[in-house]
Amino acid sequence: MFLRLNGKAVVFIDWANVYNWRDELKKDIDPRKLFLYLKTYPQIKEIRFYFGTDNSNTSSGKFLKQMDKIGYTVITKPVKFIKVYNDDKTQVFNKRKCDFDLEIGLDALELTETYNSYIFFTGDGDMKTVYERLIKKNKQVIVIYMYGHLGREIWEMKKGIFKAAIKKFNIDLYQKMTPK
Repeated sequence: MFLRLNGKAVVFIDWANVYNWRDELKKDIDPRKLFLYLKTYPQIKEIRFYFGTDNSNTSSGKFLKQMDKIGYTVITKPVKFIKVYNDDKTQVFNKRKCDFDLEIGLDALELTETYNSYIFFTGDGDMKTVYERLIKKNKQVIVIYMYGHLGREIWEMKKGIFKAAIKKFNIDLYQKMTPK
């Protein structure tokens, strides 16, 4: 993956989405190596990391502290648990839920005076309006997503957006890849 950036850049990582890429990749994504790779681009001034805090799980807080130590700007909020039921109305399990689309979108729009390039690690179709508004402000929009997991709304966007599908996200390549 090589990025051509137009001026100062900010990265938005929806970690729940990126973390789930491991199912397709058949390997984990190391957030430390991802950060180090992104920092090889001198134009990238901030890397924002969005992930929920699960107060019922002590490793959740530890993980977020590690991300802060790595250098990410960590944005978090409490995870909600939604009860999931069978057809016979018996509860099956509590599903974790913690979407950050609204926070990412608002943060991106609030930063338009600061950055020229916006890199999003998410394939969510809900982000279309944000991307359109950034493009209207002449901002560079780059969407990095897992191959086969890009919202139809984003797939159909043709102007002003660069879409990069991650087919084989070889973490080891970070050390070999340098921007030109």
